[in-house]
Amino acid sequence: MLEKPALADERIRACLETAYGLQGTEISFLPLGADVNTAVYRVVATDGTGYFLKLRQGPFDEMAVRLPHFLSQQGIKAVIPPLPTLTGRLWAELPPFRAILAPFVNGRNGYETRLNAAQWQAFARALRQIHALQIPDEMHDQLRQEEFAPTERQAVRRFLQMGDDTPADDKVARAVRQLFREKAGAILALVERAETLAHALQLAPPPFVLCHSDLHAGNLLIDEHGLLYLVDWDEPLLAPKERDLMYVGGALLASGLTPADEEALFYPGYGATTIHAAARAYYRYERIVADIAAYGRELLLSEAGGADREQSLYYLRSNFEPGHTIAVAYETDSTRGGEGT
Repeated sequence: MLEKPALADERIRACLETAYGLQGTEISFLPLGADVNTAVYRVVATDGTGYFLKLRQGPFDEMAVRLPHFLSQQGIKAVIPPLPTLTGRLWAELPPFRAILAPFVNGRNGYETRLNAAQWQAFARALRQIHALQIPDEMHDQLRQEEFAPTERQAVRRFLQMGDDTPADDKVARAVRQLFREKAGAILALVERAETLAHALQLAPPPFVLCHSDLHAGNLLIDEHGLLYLVDWDEPLLAPKERDLMYVGGALLASGLTPADEEALFYPGYGATTIHAAARAYYRYERIVADIAAYGRELLLSEAGGADREQSLYYLRSNFEPGHTIAVAYETDSTRGGEGT
């Protein structure tokens, strides 16, 4: 979120002291990210050690912290693991938030700096490691599994049918309603294309692997030494590898490169693999549909959010720009006119 939540710093300090044994901490809110349920801070302890604090409200999946911890234990250096509390838990309670503490890595995300060739290779190697991992049965059973469910497609259809009859009526909500009116045909076409591919994949799904599931440019962190990290494990998923691979060449990595150029930099590091064309196409369409649904909920069903609302409207509109996600999804969909690989 872009605006500091209504949570006193004293409560945060008390939580950090009780749960982690940190005393006299300096706390600085960081206006980062498009997730309105997540606030992040930089915390500096009395000995000068820096920490990254994430406060997460709303639905909380324990795998979002357990999994990065596990991946780090498996030797995957591109993951920043959460730090345990004094009692060994990987998060602390700070109602209405959960507090997750990690080492602070000073760097810039993929929106702020473009990856060089070596970083593309590091990104690819890390993702290949993750996709190849054997997950313990106990953890495997607790991870969400891809169902190709219609939830977000149904939500978008409802928003298109609502017209002007929405709870929110500020200038952002009005701009969203106008956008939905102007782009109704294009949005419905996206929904229908995703739906067609989803039905085919439900009948014959590709193999499932562990996926990060949200590898846009904001979740690639480059530190001051040029090392790359995959951050924000809020939505891990067992799914076809294309759930992650669709980001490469999908106009979501802010690289300024063509889809073909991104793939040329990435795949030598990832290694030989066969891409399931229908799965990759589905995930590119479904990602856009899910974004439209999420921004509809955020901007039409409530007037809360402050500065986050304008930023969310910008992100929503950007999908429709020439050369961006919608155009690329269609241009790279080799299954149009017939389903399959």
